[in-house]
Amino acid sequence: MNESNAQRSSTVGRRDFLRSGVAAAVGTAAASTRAVAARATCDTAAPIATRPFGSTGWTLPILAYGGAALPKTWHNPLSTEDRVKLVRYAYDRGLRYFDTAGNYMESQAILGEGLKDVRGDVYLVTKVETTDPERVRGAVEKSLEEMQTDYLDAILIHGTPGIEQMSVERAMEIHAELVKLQTEGITKLIGLSAHSYFDKALALISTGEFDLCMLAYGYIPRGYNQIFSARMLELRNACMAKAHELDMGIAAMKVIGAGILGAWAGHVVPEFDKKRLADLPGAAVRYVLDDPRIDLLVIGMRLGKEIDANIETLAADLTYTSDDRAVLAEFSAMAYDRDAIRKMRID
Repeated sequence: MNESNAQRSSTVGRRDFLRSGVAAAVGTAAASTRAVAARATCDTAAPIATRPFGSTGWTLPILAYGGAALPKTWHNPLSTEDRVKLVRYAYDRGLRYFDTAGNYMESQAILGEGLKDVRGDVYLVTKVETTDPERVRGAVEKSLEEMQTDYLDAILIHGTPGIEQMSVERAMEIHAELVKLQTEGITKLIGLSAHSYFDKALALISTGEFDLCMLAYGYIPRGYNQIFSARMLELRNACMAKAHELDMGIAAMKVIGAGILGAWAGHVVPEFDKKRLADLPGAAVRYVLDDPRIDLLVIGMRLGKEIDANIETLAADLTYTSDDRAVLAEFSAMAYDRDAIRKMRID
């Protein structure tokens, strides 16, 4: 698909200046390598709907691969070889946006191995979680080495550890270091992620200095280890509105409630009707995509069958129905009384 939204209006300022000047700021050989990805080509092999990703110049499948599903420590049952094959399977099924982070253990290396020969056809994103500006470059260089690439399509300031643990002012110091890397062509764009602490996220988004954001957005209003208070949910909605106003790329995470509405649903509420359990993930996906401001869903998938199931959902009618509302409401009413949710803190 072509760079169909490259002419969309975007905030004038640092972002636009750097987008037009990066190629001139780097060496000829490196610029030639990065030009492959700049074409924003992604010929998908699966019937997944696409949406423009803000004003980034890319149009992408709405299903993205979340690299947090890859570490053994976080319950991936596959061998290293099979996890590399899993990443490649996701690519072969049509996924093009791959998200990871510096603290996702072996995730970066697995993504790098699985995608190294198709690097120019994927949108590769990692995050920095350091709160020390002097450590940003070293963290990014480590990511580049593990991911077997000389550039990233985007680097995000991680939510936690990251934004949650620092002030807005310190986060902008981290941003300033990422801008230096951007002028060198090491990253094309700069973003942020937020599981909660949307007061800080809103302040950062409102600077107009970020190109994309990844926000916790799901039927179960949860972040990393918290349930949103009414205030925090309203701030999340304000983040959405401001990011959309600035034509930022907007990615949703925690779509399946970190598995509570998916792979772990039967463990959370074991007495829930098994047939209706199978309806939960699709309903959760359609709930989020009912908001047209969401450009893509970053979902962690540990197995090939989970990739297949999500693609099947996204290839069907995406209308959020009354049946979806009913099954989500009934299951959530029971789940909120279980430890998986009850022991989370309220932010």
